[in-house]
Amino acid sequence: MSSSMTSADTGPTSVTPAPRWFEDGRLHHGVGIEDTFIPQEAHGARKLDEYELTQHYHYWREDLGLAAASGATMIRWGVPWYLVEPEEGQFDFRWLDEVAAHLSDLGLRCVVDLMHYGTPLWMEESFLDPRYPELVARYAATVAARYPGVFSDFTPLNEPMVNAQWCGRDARWPPALSGDTGLVRVLVRLALGMVATQRAIAEVRPDAAFVHVDAGFRWDGPLGPGGLTRRQAEEWRFLPVDLITGRVDEAHPLFDYLVERGARVADLAHLRRDAVRPDVMGVNYYPAFSTMQVDEHGVEQPVEVGKEGLEDLLHAYHERYRLPIAVTETSRSTPDVAEKAQWVDDLLDTLAELRADGLPVVGVFWFPLMDLFDWAYRDGTEPADAYLRPFGLVDLVRGADGVLRRRPNAAFDRWRARVTAG
Repeated sequence: MSSSMTSADTGPTSVTPAPRWFEDGRLHHGVGIEDTFIPQEAHGARKLDEYELTQHYHYWREDLGLAAASGATMIRWGVPWYLVEPEEGQFDFRWLDEVAAHLSDLGLRCVVDLMHYGTPLWMEESFLDPRYPELVARYAATVAARYPGVFSDFTPLNEPMVNAQWCGRDARWPPALSGDTGLVRVLVRLALGMVATQRAIAEVRPDAAFVHVDAGFRWDGPLGPGGLTRRQAEEWRFLPVDLITGRVDEAHPLFDYLVERGARVADLAHLRRDAVRPDVMGVNYYPAFSTMQVDEHGVEQPVEVGKEGLEDLLHAYHERYRLPIAVTETSRSTPDVAEKAQWVDDLLDTLAELRADGLPVVGVFWFPLMDLFDWAYRDGTEPADAYLRPFGLVDLVRGADGVLRRRPNAAFDRWRARVTAG
């Protein structure tokens, strides 16, 4: 026994770990930078890189400064995989190192979008590459291991069902499959990649937390998308999270739907065996187009439902998964800044009411902080500014020199006033 110890000493005093941000009982406010990357070009399909279109690669310091100035303490920000790993297994972290350091200096907690949309150019078959789960997991773990203490919260893949629609059902993005069979084929590959990503990160960063982000699908009327009934559609929207959390077995109401459309039973069994659990369930909701009306011909039209749709979605996700909830994307695309500012009030008032009723809403992100370029730019032929959409708390205004000036609008002021007031 050391001379400095007595028989009464029992070793170091145990310290109760501090609660993680989603366990501290607060509502955390964040903003996001739109980060869709579809770098593959083809005849009639332009490269779609939102950082390039919004000039974020040039003005990222200003953009992150505006995020902090908005009163946000968190940010959803994405890594352009195709640039960080320009050749298979060859990583270039020079720019990402600078961004990570600046985020740390600003005190912004980053929920890292590892795969918002899009795969690197060298992955010729995109999500159909037989090694996709292994490759995306390796990239994700490499990023996570490089930035301990800076990047601690990760989204393995944003909006998997939307991804499966655009890449697998509608042939819009690589690998350009079509129909329900294509959708299911891509969706299962995405789910395998999400599970592999979470497990790979947890191995190198046991402190990591995972915020899974789902598109908030709702329907008005008896029909859902793709010939589904409303009841089937309300199960269909949960398929990505059901898959990664091991819920899809023979008793699942859409097990036969998946198998009949090409899902391998072995892959579904693998997902059950290797299931993961998010720490936070992120739900994206846009009041003017998260709810769709489907006519008898299958044509979908968005329906405005305001805060009622938000309440419905958050309750639905909590009842199904019993996890802390975050609104990971919400905003209103309108040139009427007063209408946009009103959504700030409606949004925050609604969340306050839900929390008071006991719903564990732990975070909300205005997404995007700045205006964005509509995805239709990729298939269009007009100049980029024809596709600029006014989603942001910060307007993008192009000057005669071609520079997109950042101009905070009245909704930015409303957001800052509300979130800094607690």
